[in-house]
Amino acid sequence: MPDNLPPDAKHKGESFATRMSHGGRAGTRVHGFVNPPVHRGSTVLYPSCEARGALGARSLEQVMTYGTAGGPTHYALEDMVAEIEGGTRALIVGTGLAACSLPLMAYLKAGEHCLVPDSVYGPVRRIANGMLARFGIETTYYDPAIDAEGLRALLRPNTKVLYMESPGSHTFEMQDIPALAEAAHAHGAKVLMDNTWGIHHFQPFTKGVDVSIQALTKYVGGHSDVLLGSVTVNTPEDWATIAGAAREIGHYASPDDCWLALRGLRTLAVRLKHQEEAGLTVAKWFEGRPEVLRVLHPALPSHPQHALWKRDFTGACSLFGVVFQPRYTPEQINAVVDGLKLFGIGASWGGYESLALPTTNHITRTAAGALELEGPTVRFHIGLEDTNDLIADLAAGLDGLPR
Repeated sequence: MPDNLPPDAKHKGESFATRMSHGGRAGTRVHGFVNPPVHRGSTVLYPSCEARGALGARSLEQVMTYGTAGGPTHYALEDMVAEIEGGTRALIVGTGLAACSLPLMAYLKAGEHCLVPDSVYGPVRRIANGMLARFGIETTYYDPAIDAEGLRALLRPNTKVLYMESPGSHTFEMQDIPALAEAAHAHGAKVLMDNTWGIHHFQPFTKGVDVSIQALTKYVGGHSDVLLGSVTVNTPEDWATIAGAAREIGHYASPDDCWLALRGLRTLAVRLKHQEEAGLTVAKWFEGRPEVLRVLHPALPSHPQHALWKRDFTGACSLFGVVFQPRYTPEQINAVVDGLKLFGIGASWGGYESLALPTTNHITRTAAGALELEGPTVRFHIGLEDTNDLIADLAAGLDGLPR
């Protein structure tokens, strides 16, 4: 194969694991080192005024004009994320929340309206109720299980954005992404989706999504030591909108963090495979425990929208919820979590370590009032530990509950 091809172009059609191992690497152009170097800088020098002036017509390309426009380390990660999502371009920003807020600010203006699922990531609700409302943008929250007909009833002449997240945060409802996207597009609205749970198991641009959002903090970083987000698109028009807004706002990500994310990508395929299997093993074990009322995991046949997951996803990540029997108090379940030896108590996920995070059974909802889960609920993330050890740890905790 010719050696002058872009690195990622050499691996089209190869498996996901192979692409994650070889994509975004320059090979002999970095003196033979396996990984690309970190490029840091603010000032970019050019040989002449004419050479620098010619960059104006290429402002949306991967060209270096100033540090905030990115550099080789950023570009390598952008290319890799676009490859994962099946898009054409990706923009890297400093956090996952920044990746959520950037498209909302890019596609909405005063006097316009957006639709957001009631199961959305909590900070996005804060953005909608806070910053967007202050800017004169109205948000309607909709039932995540809504069908296309129900969505059409909520669309207004000034509705410009349909925001989606599937599965939903904490409650793990699935959305019919293709049907809802088709309804939104017929109305002329843009479709934004948080695809952090889907990672590469859900290919957003084959399902009608215009802009895909990911918290690279999670599985891409993989080691719980980096904060990053990405916004991926599939058309030049959407890229102009996203990249233009990012430039106006001043979004930027540290090249050192981008380098760490690139390193995390090398093992993403094997980590995802292991953690998917481990997550399902633990989730199925929970289903067999008398202390558990139900498990919130879309890849389990018991999930009410399992058919949607099976139709649209090629796999699952290792994050799910467990609703315990209502005879237990939140304090009793918290004591179980406190006593676990192999599970940390933390808000993030996607790293190598297992986590347990108690969540209130009183879930903020707007469309139909607060959602009351039947019993105390804990969100679990399964890491790279041996599942036998994890299950033994969980069993010791649950065995201490009163019968």
